[in-house]
Amino acid sequence: MRLKPRLNKAGFLWQNCVADTGYSSGENYAFLEKKQIKSFIPPHGTYKGSPNGFTYNESEDYYICPQGKVIPFKKVFYEKKNNTKKKEYRASKKVCIDCPIRRQCLGRTAQEKKFTVTYYRGEYQRNIARVNSPQGRYMKAKRQSTVEPVFGTLTQFMGLRKVNTIGINQANKCMQLSAIAYNLKKYLKFIEKRTKSEAVNNQEVCFSLKVTIQL
Repeated sequence: MRLKPRLNKAGFLWQNCVADTGYSSGENYAFLEKKQIKSFIPPHGTYKGSPNGFTYNESEDYYICPQGKVIPFKKVFYEKKNNTKKKEYRASKKVCIDCPIRRQCLGRTAQEKKFTVTYYRGEYQRNIARVNSPQGRYMKAKRQSTVEPVFGTLTQFMGLRKVNTIGINQANKCMQLSAIAYNLKKYLKFIEKRTKSEAVNNQEVCFSLKVTIQL
């Protein structure tokens, strides 16, 4: 992470990371926690901490099904489709054979209960707790009022719907110049407001002088 040393060198302390759902992943949450940075990133809609009706025992790492049976942890593996790190939990056949809801839980072909959960369940849960806290709601409002309008202005009004450059270095230069242009635009608006306010004050002073002279 190159940004944190640069901020520290400039005298800035980076403690929180705010982003939208597009940056949600267990790997990102774990990486930020390792760097001692609090993440406030809403989880994607497909995240599920556990199957419906199942309770997780964090200290011993197993699930309890709706019938009170233990579904133990078996292994850690990587999905072939997207190389996502996951954990597998699986019960033995004898645990499920006499279950009264066997058909609803397993279907017609399965012999035992088996499911997978993201390896980063703990990181997800801690991040979700932060997102739903008062500080998380404040961070979301800040992001929507400060960060998102910048990209909206650049894409809708300043012609940056596409970066027409080749290579990361050229793209970085393009974004830096766009940021400079955006900041100059804001600065000019600030100068205009300040000039108008000073003009109004000068008019008020002149009017008060005229009244004093007439008296």
